[in-house]
Amino acid sequence: MSEPLTPAETLARLLSGRLQGATRLDLRGLGLTELPPEVLALADTLEVLDVSGNALVTLPEQLAECRRLHTVFASGNRLAALPAVLGRLPLLDTLGLKANFIAEVPPEGLSPSLRWLILTDNRISSLPDTLTECSRLQKLMLAGNRLRRLPSALHRLHRLELVRLAANAFERAEDALPDALLALPRLAWLAHAGNPFHATREQAAVTTAGQAIRWHDLQVGERLGEGASGHIHAARWNQPDGPPLDVAVKLFKGAVTSDGLPRSEMAATLAAGRHDGLLGVHGVIDGHPAGTPGLVLPLLGSAWSPLAGPPSMASCTRDIYAEGQRFAGDRALAILRSAASALDHLHACELSHGDLYAHNLLVDGRGGALLSDFGAASFWPVNDPSRAAALRAIDRRALTVLADEVAARCDVPEAVRQATA
Repeated sequence: MSEPLTPAETLARLLSGRLQGATRLDLRGLGLTELPPEVLALADTLEVLDVSGNALVTLPEQLAECRRLHTVFASGNRLAALPAVLGRLPLLDTLGLKANFIAEVPPEGLSPSLRWLILTDNRISSLPDTLTECSRLQKLMLAGNRLRRLPSALHRLHRLELVRLAANAFERAEDALPDALLALPRLAWLAHAGNPFHATREQAAVTTAGQAIRWHDLQVGERLGEGASGHIHAARWNQPDGPPLDVAVKLFKGAVTSDGLPRSEMAATLAAGRHDGLLGVHGVIDGHPAGTPGLVLPLLGSAWSPLAGPPSMASCTRDIYAEGQRFAGDRALAILRSAASALDHLHACELSHGDLYAHNLLVDGRGGALLSDFGAASFWPVNDPSRAAALRAIDRRALTVLADEVAARCDVPEAVRQATA
């Protein structure tokens, strides 16, 4: 099998006419200021186009001729408006425009066929009502914008399962969390932290709930992994009042992630405290030389790993389990009971997890399970019992999805489903 082409090699072949019949184009990070016209020569075959990490300020109107195009990524460019031409792509399923300068979303720019829309980290202050005509929409990523309200008629988005509204400009809970959104029948993963109506509570959690751990008391070692919000390193914590302790250090890698803000994740992690079903936290890093925010977490042994992999482009909102993966009945029950107990604890702290997935559930192969990653976690609105009840139900729906996935890979499926009922 030949090695895949690099973006530079792809561009060279495209320009020389040697990509006739191609269905995918990877033109990432090439410094392009406009889409090469040769792309349009593939109008009859092109299905996936990735032009992320360039310097594009628009997309050509002729792109609408690519009638088979179902996936477009143009993140990290210089777009000031969502290109209206995208709304004329009849099969457009997935659109990623993260980290541009988009302030305007024209009504005609949203194709009704959209299933997955990523507009994270832009400058959008309002969305057109045509968003609610995207009846296939399952995943809506809007963190890191300037939204103050959502379109009306959200009840039309009955297939919507995951929504990210964190780090916007919502002053009131009822604007970020309108009844029509909370009542959507399939909504299971929702993030809304880092908005003005959360500011006081998040600040209080960081300043009162967390132990400050000095950077110079940490000996940071190898990188263990990377998530949406940060890098995880092994480290030794030289405790001032105790013996050295092996820990994990999470250093946040950006101002805005797909889920929200580092400070919101820190606040939720600290407010959740300790519980047998949570990974837990030792404290907040103080005095990093570059000012990088971070958390000091327990270090797990090599036996621990995620229960499944994160969703793929095709699965959209569903985790990917290993082929043929099966669970013994007692182990499956232990995992689900631990997850349910951890979720009950968070709800008692007036927190939603917002991302209860198998890929955020660490297991040790013997039935031990720890819920981790608070990147999408959010406090419940203060003195608002109806919204609290709705947010609780949304998290529980995610738990039901998890139970169904595990039950499908277990010899006692009904008992596993009942474990979270």
